Amino acid sequence: MSPLEHGYVQVYTGDGKGKTTASLGLVLRALGQGLRPAVLQFMKGDPTWGEVVTLKRLEVPVVQCGLGHWVHVGKVSAADKAAAAEGLARGRALVESGEYDLVVLDELCTALYFELLELDDVLAMLAARPPAVELVLTGRRAPERLIAAADLVTEMRPLKHYYDAGVHARPGIEY
Repeated sequence: MSPLEHGYVQVYTGDGKGKTTASLGLVLRALGQGLRPAVLQFMKGDPTWGEVVTLKRLEVPVVQCGLGHWVHVGKVSAADKAAAAEGLARGRALVESGEYDLVVLDELCTALYFELLELDDVLAMLAARPPAVELVLTGRRAPERLIAAADLVTEMRPLKHYYDAGVHARPGIEY
């Protein structure tokens, strides 16, 4: 039985930095209050990334469903789509299992934008979600129908970023 009386659907989207970071902050907060979180990452496949290493140390289940390469709009392979479909099935299983109070589906919105997943399949998962499960979806370019179906939507908007000055992603900060 979940300690949450009612779970909500949260979406973190936008072109700014911090979507995954915000969702992982919720994971930490949930752990501190005795909730049971799980994380599934679409389009990510590197088990050495800082968040994956730390989640495993904290005994938070984390599943990566990426194939270890960049996916580009309009150049999606059948293998990329299959990995995303498997990820959605695994995500649905986490949500419906009764084992977790908080489920983060990281980069799901981006997977939708890249047409790795069908929006209707994601909306069906939201509709079937047990009422006491908090579900967090992250990624750029969340579609309007997903935004409408969510209970909380935050858009990260960049005002200034050191990437624009040529700084590359740094271990421990961006991954």
